[in-house]
Amino acid sequence: MASKTKKNHKYIQPVLWRKLLFVWTALSFVAVIADFLNVGVIESSLTSILIIYVAVLSAYSSEKEFRRWHDHHEGRHPGELYVIFWTLLLFGILIADSFLGMGYKMPDSVVSTYIVTLGILALTKTSKALKREK
Repeated sequence: MASKTKKNHKYIQPVLWRKLLFVWTALSFVAVIADFLNVGVIESSLTSILIIYVAVLSAYSSEKEFRRWHDHHEGRHPGELYVIFWTLLLFGILIADSFLGMGYKMPDSVVSTYIVTLGILALTKTSKALKREK
């Protein structure tokens, strides 16, 4: 019987989740920017896109923590980057709106997505710290 190594776990496919998350992150950013440039025209589509993004981010983060706690975690793909990119995007929109005077009201779904992204980062950081103590 083969030993349980990282290569023997077919159910662990971090690359798939990472690629899927990248696609939905990019799509989310494009949708948020498009909503800003069109002053809320695509808000209903934006909400759907952001819901899917949060679901994929949650699945990716959960799977990553599962691998960490079962000693199958490899590589570094820091979640801080997602928070940094979201922060830059939101501040960029706020600054651009103040200069352009477009009267853009950031949709609740965008603010909620940012808060969830911060929350997921906090949870994964706590999980990582607890794993190190173990």
